[in-house]
Amino acid sequence: MKISIVLPAKNESAAVGSTVARIRSLMPHAEILVINDGSTDGTAMVAAAAGAGVLNHPYSKGNGAAIKSGARAAVGDVIVFMDADGQHDPADISRLLEKIAQGHDMVVGARQKGSQASLGRGFANSLYNWLASWMTGHKVEDLTSGFRAVQANKFREFLYLLPNGFSYPTTSTMAFFRAGYSVTYIPIHTATRVGKSHIRLLRDGSRFLLIIFKIGTLFSPLKIFAPVALTMFGLASAWYGWTWWHQGRFTNMSALLYTGSVMIFLMGLISEQITALMYKGEE
Repeated sequence: MKISIVLPAKNESAAVGSTVARIRSLMPHAEILVINDGSTDGTAMVAAAAGAGVLNHPYSKGNGAAIKSGARAAVGDVIVFMDADGQHDPADISRLLEKIAQGHDMVVGARQKGSQASLGRGFANSLYNWLASWMTGHKVEDLTSGFRAVQANKFREFLYLLPNGFSYPTTSTMAFFRAGYSVTYIPIHTATRVGKSHIRLLRDGSRFLLIIFKIGTLFSPLKIFAPVALTMFGLASAWYGWTWWHQGRFTNMSALLYTGSVMIFLMGLISEQITALMYKGEE
């Protein structure tokens, strides 16, 4: 089983050298690729000096774009994605690979308590995990963790879906669940990153939520449409009961809400069938 380790990096000269050196000492036969995403410091030079292959973006395209470039260039049967900023412990790579060897298609390093960068980000990640678990019907322990191992051929099936920003873990996890691939988690603890984070909580947090609903709509449409339809049906019934009790009549508002709830449910049902046909076509 050939292993490729892909590290997206933007201005990570302070940490990428030691990270690559540690990986090389633990996994001397693995392919190590650093995707230099338009860095303005010495990231590429430091990574190459440490023994990594370097793929350079002429300008910054985003973390997700770096992941896609790495996935296309990697020669391994299994690809391990991890950060170049020193947060992820290379010693945990072997634990990810053990789960892959047991037959799983994706193994994610789930950050434990105390490993979140801030209280606000920890709360946001808990919310994302809950929403993703509800949409996929599977337990999602860490939706946004960038430390994961995947079967390369299966991961490449979804490259066209991955955004160029920081939401690639969200999209790939939900896509694997919807495709029926095996996803599991191992507990990890992350260290404090070296240097400044490129993530902005409000900006990228809102994008994560949009990605969740986008992928939920694409892969599990009825999970989105059915609750909306049910809510509208409940409002229509409540309004009808109130107007009937006080005015003894059925109003246009109730009719509009009832009609809307039926239409939204049917849209979800049709979307679900289209999704099923799409996957049947892929097979």
